[in-house]
Parts: sequence; structure tokens; C-alpha cells
Amino acid sequence: MSVFPKISLRLEVENYLKAGFMNKEIVSALGKEAAERKFETLLNHLSHPPSFTTVRVNTHLASVQHVKNLLLDELQKQFNGLSVPVLQHPDLQDVLLIPVIGPRKNIRKQQCEAIVGAQCGSAVLRGAHVYVPGIVSASKFMKAGDVISVYSDIKGKCKRGAKEFDGTKVFLGNGISELSRREIFSGLHELKGVGIRMTEPVYLSPSFDKVLPSYIFLQNLPSALATHVLDPQPGEKILDLCAAPGGKTTHIAALMHDQGEVIALDKISNKVEKIKQNALLLGLNSIRAFCFDGTKALKLDMVKNTEGEPPFLPESFDRILLDAPCSGMGQRPNMACSWTLKEVTSYQPLQRKLFTVAVKLLKPGGVLVYSTCTITLAENEEQVAWALATFPDLQLQPQEPRIGGEGMMGAGLSLEQLKQLQRFDPSAVPLQDTDMDSLRDARIEDMVRLANNDCIGFFIAKFVKCKST
Repeated sequence: MSVFPKISLRLEVENYLKAGFMNKEIVSALGKEAAERKFETLLNHLSHPPSFTTVRVNTHLASVQHVKNLLLDELQKQFNGLSVPVLQHPDLQDVLLIPVIGPRKNIRKQQCEAIVGAQCGSAVLRGAHVYVPGIVSASKFMKAGDVISVYSDIKGKCKRGAKEFDGTKVFLGNGISELSRREIFSGLHELKGVGIRMTEPVYLSPSFDKVLPSYIFLQNLPSALATHVLDPQPGEKILDLCAAPGGKTTHIAALMHDQGEVIALDKISNKVEKIKQNALLLGLNSIRAFCFDGTKALKLDMVKNTEGEPPFLPESFDRILLDAPCSGMGQRPNMACSWTLKEVTSYQPLQRKLFTVAVKLLKPGGVLVYSTCTITLAENEEQVAWALATFPDLQLQPQEPRIGGEGMMGAGLSLEQLKQLQRFDPSAVPLQDTDMDSLRDARIEDMVRLANNDCIGFFIAKFVKCKST
């Protein structure tokens, strides 16, 4: 059931998305009304969280069963004795699924209010507490220990430090303030800790702040799938071209049993430090992370010796993951996106530059996986059509495991080619109302099916390079 308004977009962006989801091929196949209905459903689902929280177990340090038992104990503590199930995904054995309880109705709204930014609001809906930097406004007399109703300022109109706000705001639930209004907005020192501890969120998800940090990595289901599709093998040399914050990098290393070499590149230095920290925390030694622009990762001459460091010689890698920078329009929950059309459409040329470098760095017979966390045709199926036309030595490959739906029509790909892609469409199933009673009655296979369908918007394509380019 829908409890939030559909995602708020600039009109130019909404029209652009609509044109993609109502292209001639789709309208011809579904009919105009059905295509329009599906698009509106998509916009509505994007503003709501997925039905499951998914975590990936670091199998390099612990067994899945051991971590599952630890998680069950942790959830009992967090949820005051509620027995929420933890399921092992049947096709992704290192992934655990935790149902999200909600939307929870009849939460009594308080007179004392706090307004948080849209990004903070999205994190709260996925289990986070409210950290001080996320608080934009608080009621005049708010003090530590007060029960507070928390709202998200989805359009970014609330002035920092305001005592009240009458603009567009969405109720996220209740919490207990750790600080007074004066302490939050004093400006005497920068506070970064928890400002409001959520006690009655509209959607109840576990918090993973400092929970089993060496054993689990919080990761969306399709993100974990992309690494399984890459299928890294022990002893190989593998490149993660746009790697931060390192979720897929560390997953690659774990699937290789930490045997081989995983090169991770990102052009922002503090993000590279995050990759290194995650590798250390998860006990993985095969990862080498570099602060380097992926578009320049191909060595064009032999003059400078950069043995083992970027840039790299052509055909240096057995497998390459290009989890490309993208418009991120598949992320959930996302109640508002203020991006201009120019910003949304700026990613396609960058993705093509990175893809071209990846193809040249890949060995003959090597595998290239391209993925995004967006829903646009231009960044997904159109990129596949472009790649196949531009690089005759690339072949599209079927994917295992297969969890997502087929690719979307409209980019000129054949039905056979669309079947080889995996697209995760948040409008695939109706929004769910999940409570403890429904969980007790649910069959495991039905819950897994829901987890597979009701997740973020995501796209995966797998290619093999047939011969040297």
C-alpha cells in the first residue's frame, strides 16, 4: 500500500523518463494505457523502501550459518524481542534477507517535531537513526529525552535552524531526542553523532551501524548479484573500474577466496581510503586500490614504467566489472530528485568512455560485466546496443544466477538479446504491507520471490571478448 507521494521530479526529467518507458516498442507491446499505468506505478514505488534489507556475508572470515545466528540475536535485541526471520537466499548463498516491517499505521504524531533532509529521511526508512548533520529544523522547546515526530523535507525548502516548517514534509515516525534544540544548532562545535534515536519508524528495518562490521556488508540484492554474474575465479587478475565504496570489490575478493589480484580504481581519494578500510576490516589481502581516473586507465605508450599500477597495458585483465557512474534513478526510497535533465543525461558519454577503456583492458576470452543502479533506457539497453555495434568482438552472454527480469524494449535489441540482460524494475510487484502476522503465515519461496522483485532499480549486462581488439 502506498503511504508516500510518488517521487518528486522536475517536469523535464519526468517527461524524459516517461518517453523512455512509453517508447514505440513498449506501447506497441503493452498498449498506451498499460504502459502509462506501469510508469506511474514505478514513480510511486521509487519513493518507498524495498520489502527486504539485504546483507552480504563475508564468507572469507565466517560461515553464512554462523553469521545468520549472530544476526538473529542482534535483531531480537534491536526489535525488543520480536522474532523477525533471516533467510538465506537460495541462489546467492552469501546473501541474507531480512523483511522490512511496515508501513506501520496508528503511530501517534507528536507536537514536538524535527525536520530532516531528504537524504537523511531515506536512510531513516532503511533503518538508520537520525544523525545531527541531517537535522534541518527542530521545535522551539525541544530538549534531550523528548519524544519527537520526525519528518523529511523532500523538496529542500526548510531553512536550517527553523523553529517550525509548513512546507511539504513526509512523516517518517517517532524517536527520542538525544540532544536539545540549542545543542543541535549551537554552532559551538560540530556534532556528528546520533541526534534522534528512532523508536517508532513507519518502516521498521534493522540498524547496521557498527553491527558485525567484519562479517557483513550492507548491500542491495542486485549489487550482490552483479558480482556473482562476473563469476571471479581464484588466481585471476580482476579490475573493478569504478569501485568505491568497495562493496563489489570486497565481494570479488571473497568469491576468489582472496587468491589472485583485485585492482580497484576510483578518482576520489577519500573514497579510495574507504575501499582500503573495508578491505582491511573484512580481512582481504588481494585488493589493491588506487586513486585514478578510470577513463585514463589504459596505458598508451611504453615510455613510463608503471608495473602493477595504473595505467595498465592493453589486455591485462581476466575479468572487469564496470559498475558505472550513473543517474542513480533506481535507488529506493527516493522521494525527490532535484536534478536537471542535463544532469540526468550527462552520464551516457562518460559510461561509453569507461566502457571503451574496459574493452581494451580485457584479455581475449575475458568477461566484462556492465551494471548501473538506474532505470533509464539511455544508460542501460541503449548502452548495450551501442557496445555491440561499436565492438564487433564483444558477445552478449546469458547470466547466472538469473533473478531479475528481461531488458526493456526500445533500444533496438532483439528479444533474444533482451532475455540475456537482467533489469530490476521496482514496479514489478504491488507495494506490500508486512506485519508480524503476515510473516508468520508466509512461505519462504514467496518471501524470496518478493525480495527478488521488490528491490532497487538495477541493470546488468554480461559480455565476453572473443578475440584481441
